[in-house]
Amino acid sequence: MTAYRKGIKETIAAQNVDVQEGLSKKQVSVSREKFGSNVFVTKKKEPLWHKILISLKDVATIILLIAAVISFVATYIEGTGHYFESLLIIGIVIINSFLSIFQEGKAENSLAALHNLNRTQVKVLRDGEVNLVDADNIVLGDILIIENGSAIVADARLIEAIELQAEESALTGESLPVEKDADAIFNSDAEVSLGERVTMVYRGTTIVNGHGKAIVTAVGMQTEMGTIAGLLNAENGTSLTPLQRRLVQLGKNISWVAIGAAIVVLILGIAQGMDLKHIFLTAISLAVAVVPETLAVIVTMTLALGVQRIAQKHAIIRRLPAVEILGTTNVIASDKTGTLTQNKMTVRKVWQNEQNHLSEIHDDLDSHAIEVLSLAAISTNVSIKKNDGQTIYDGLPTEVALVRAIEMDKSRDALLATYPLVDQIPFNSTKKRMTTIHKQPEGGYIAITKGAFDVLLPMIKHGNMVQAEKINTMFGREALRVLTISKQTFDVMPENPTQAFYEQNLTLVGLVGIIDPPRPESTLAVEKARLAGVKTIMITGDHVETASAIASEIGILHEGDQTITGSELAKLSDQELDANIKAYTVYARVTPTDKIRIIKSWQRQDATIAMTGDGVNDAPALKAANVGISMGETGTDVARDASDIILTDDNFATIVDAISEGRGVYIKIRKTINFLLSANISEIIVILIAMLLGWGSPLLPVHLLFINLVSDGLPGFALSREPILTNVMNEPPMPKKTNLFAQGLGRQITINAVLFAIVTLIAIWIGQNVVFGGLVPNEQIGQTLAFIVLSMTSIIHVFNIRSEKSLFSIKYNANPGLVNMAILATVITLVVALLPATQVLFGLTAVSVGHWIIIFILSLVPTIILELLKRVQPALFKV
Repeated sequence: MTAYRKGIKETIAAQNVDVQEGLSKKQVSVSREKFGSNVFVTKKKEPLWHKILISLKDVATIILLIAAVISFVATYIEGTGHYFESLLIIGIVIINSFLSIFQEGKAENSLAALHNLNRTQVKVLRDGEVNLVDADNIVLGDILIIENGSAIVADARLIEAIELQAEESALTGESLPVEKDADAIFNSDAEVSLGERVTMVYRGTTIVNGHGKAIVTAVGMQTEMGTIAGLLNAENGTSLTPLQRRLVQLGKNISWVAIGAAIVVLILGIAQGMDLKHIFLTAISLAVAVVPETLAVIVTMTLALGVQRIAQKHAIIRRLPAVEILGTTNVIASDKTGTLTQNKMTVRKVWQNEQNHLSEIHDDLDSHAIEVLSLAAISTNVSIKKNDGQTIYDGLPTEVALVRAIEMDKSRDALLATYPLVDQIPFNSTKKRMTTIHKQPEGGYIAITKGAFDVLLPMIKHGNMVQAEKINTMFGREALRVLTISKQTFDVMPENPTQAFYEQNLTLVGLVGIIDPPRPESTLAVEKARLAGVKTIMITGDHVETASAIASEIGILHEGDQTITGSELAKLSDQELDANIKAYTVYARVTPTDKIRIIKSWQRQDATIAMTGDGVNDAPALKAANVGISMGETGTDVARDASDIILTDDNFATIVDAISEGRGVYIKIRKTINFLLSANISEIIVILIAMLLGWGSPLLPVHLLFINLVSDGLPGFALSREPILTNVMNEPPMPKKTNLFAQGLGRQITINAVLFAIVTLIAIWIGQNVVFGGLVPNEQIGQTLAFIVLSMTSIIHVFNIRSEKSLFSIKYNANPGLVNMAILATVITLVVALLPATQVLFGLTAVSVGHWIIIFILSLVPTIILELLKRVQPALFKV
């Protein structure tokens, strides 16, 4: 039988423990040997050498390494000692490998944080004495001595509970303390959720009121928290993001292009009688041309800049790929408390009995509400402190709500000065009410009793109870937590007053409706997400009535949408859940395992899902989601360590803002791919056609490295700073299985590459066949012209990439860095082409003024043609 269902005597017998003495030393040793220690099992971290090997298995990296080896061997055979190309290629591989390790390094701190929850000492009864014992040394059968403020370090069955309340939000998601009852009996065979197991206390929770004793029934990985640790171990978080999948596919495509091109070169070279060294050099050129060396760096920089922009909107990105995933997110699974709501219990409605008046509470109070709230607020144990100009309320959330409400009009402490406290009957989890007795300024005494409506109903003798029942029902439908306020006055305090005396002949004062209200911005944010094609669902440990009311109020739950509880979810198979998952909008009273099932079911529907959470119970789901989002203000260390993003303001609206930034990042990465691959593919076309025409090697490997790193790289870096389009949230996200070249990107790259290749081939032909300035045409002049034309064409082209509209309609001051980088790349290119020392290093030669005029004209031709096409056929540039 499950521990929470067992009675006290049955539990004591099962653990074979004397409740007056506790376990003996021998029993402790036997228990530890048999059931294990109170520690978690953790996974080994991935060693650095393994991460390095993983980073080197990338297809593009392998191609570069092969190119470096071939270049090194060819240079060694030549005996020139010029290893510039080889070292440059190897340097690129090292940089990309470092960035890969840095970007994809796993922050496996979640289990360590879970373990830290247990680094404390607790009071335990052993050998007839109460001792302080390290939490790790707790064993099955130990008797815990529980007090207000105690941290619970193992799952335990209560054998004594006096006014005991536990704060379990980290484990269950329940926003209010849970009242415990050691004598409760569960007769039904139905599964009872964690938050309703009032006979138990659980590891990772805290006692906020009362005291008691409990027998440990589970330690270590067998605890509910241990189950979560196991789920964290199972969720390795290694699945690729949509962009990573697309880039991997791009790498595979590049490898096939490289292999195919190398075979063509080999066949053509042998057919044309070229020497082996020449064929190798051309193969190296092709390998270098195929690989966009700066793509990984630029993607990382774009993501990093996205991190900075998102940070300005109160979200900290812990893992770079999360920025890109946000851009493709189409489902947000949000927690309720503190994310969609204010995490602050608030008085929303007050009904006054005497005048039958219902008050809606906003920023001020009417006289009717003041009468009810004045009595309710002084009948609390809330302490009020001032700190740096801020008022801090310490007490139970519902009582704090009462005090906050009255203080909109008057001071609670001033009321207590007028009605000083004389006696008190504390709240009791069995009787579910509290009574305080105060001296009245006009003489005599007043006893104020507050509690649950059904508890006080038979005790109230005066009041409009018919209307009170209607109001109670109405408040319940609105998911308000109802407190009933009643009173009794008497002239003389008896010598030995009893609780029965204080709570007799009660008069109904009124009813107070309390709720954790939605954040004001949540409704707008949910609607903004909907218009952007992002569905919001609510996953909470709270009651279904409360969850549904909040979800309806902020626009998550609409007519036709369904709600489901954890117990109902447990009855569904995965197939049944998958078939109906899109119909459910609110998931209530769910367990950590339920949350993972929900996440994975949505993922099986090809959804990219972002999950929010703040508790330990949320950590496995945060890790299982495509992007996990934790709370910075109220979140636990475990949740934060399991997440990809931390919201510093715990605000749902921040998630929607972050999605907008993520979409902007995704668009900028597509622009970068367009820009880089246009030049890379044109380089392949030029080399293959030049080989076919028997023109020799049109471009050396060092030329292509320079173009890819400088002419493409420097302006490409600046593309990462492009402003985000204002209409980015007006369309749904790109489906995650969509090809990287979909939506017109492949078409654009093809048009660009063909234009680049044409002008470059014309430059080669002119250099090898036309006399300018008395220079005899030769292969080196052709290579020099091709190098400069392709470099300058690419630099100029970056301005075309910025927009599907005319480049003359673009505001250049929106991204001044792009202009500066284009100028810098141009200057470096001219220096390399003009200085004798760099001419030797790069295999170039001096050319005439006539050649420079040709270079200038040819470099502008692609941009002119593309500008005309934008005006004549704008649909070609829609991506």
